[in-house]
Order: sequence, then C-alpha cells, then structure tokens
Amino acid sequence: MEVTIRNAKRLQRLINDILDVTKIESKSLGLNKEQFNLNDVVINALNDLALGKEFHDSNGQKIGLSYDPQDILVQADKARIAQVISNLLSNAFKSIKETGKGGTITIDMENRVRAGGSNNAYREIVVSISDEGKGIDTKILPSLFTKFVSTYSPNGTGLGLFISKSIVEAHGGQIWGRNNDDGKGAKFAFSLPI
Repeated sequence: MEVTIRNAKRLQRLINDILDVTKIESKSLGLNKEQFNLNDVVINALNDLALGKEFHDSNGQKIGLSYDPQDILVQADKARIAQVISNLLSNAFKSIKETGKGGTITIDMENRVRAGGSNNAYREIVVSISDEGKGIDTKILPSLFTKFVSTYSPNGTGLGLFISKSIVEAHGGQIWGRNNDDGKGAKFAFSLPI
C-alpha cells in the first residue's frame, strides 16, 4: 500500500509539472499575489519534506539543517513561491542523500538593496539553499534551468528548475545555481523584489 501511495503522489507531481509547463509555454501562468511571511513558507516546506526532524540518508548518515528563522513579509503568489522553495529543498536533500556521506542543508534569507536602471535602487529578498551533496555536473551547468535537465536524480523529470525559474521571473526576480567553492555540494538562490 505504501508503494502505491508513493507512486500515486509521484504521478500527481508529474501531472502538475506538465500542466505548469503548458501554462508557462502558453504564457498563461497566473499569479495570485498576497502578502505573507516567507518564513512560514520555508517552515511548511521543511515539514512537508520531513526535514524539520532528524533525517538520515540511505547509509544512515545524518542530514542536518541550518536555518535561522526570520520574519520577512513579501507580496507574491504564496503557493508558487512555496513550490520553488520545496523544489530547491528537495533537490538539496536528494544531492546529500545520493552521496551516502550525510551533510547539511543551509537556508539563508537576506534582505538587500540592489542597484536598478536609471540609478534607481530597489529592495529585494534573496533566499539561498545550499547543500553538502555531490554538486552539479559541470556538463549541465550551461543548461541548468531548461526543460528536462535533471541535476541530481535519474528518476527526476528535469522540469522542477525550469518551472522554478519561470515562477521567479514572473515575480520580477532572478534565480541562479552554482557549485560551492569548496567542491562540496551546490547552492541555489532566488531573488524577489520587495
């Protein structure tokens, strides 16, 4: 029964991803913006992935979490931003799990001022999620946010980062990813204008 439920959930995610790609390509991805606390979305995503509890990879090594919660209000589509955060957290978890060596997922939120065009500065929030996993294969770095490029799992559809990029850009933000300087894992981040 457990296998059936897990496969049904995976199929539902695939269907939702395909529907999202269709909306993105037809330029009909609607946003329902509201004001909400970004910290609540992060906490909910962690709970959904069971990362709020002690978790272990397939070899029994501990997967840790480093997150200093802070209240940050944003005006955005709460469900869509939750989708981005869940995707990035899920990728980080898979990256560590595949190494079999354990590691830590670190979540940071930074409120900063960014220079804009015509000498206009604007405030933005930057959310970054880094892991101590296997990192991103350098062969796929140039096409990281395109369709059907899977960063961590041969079982993935390769749609998560493409959808995340489209959601973030629809909010006027940016998303990026890179390998960590120390060679352990990767860091993904996205910005949202405040």
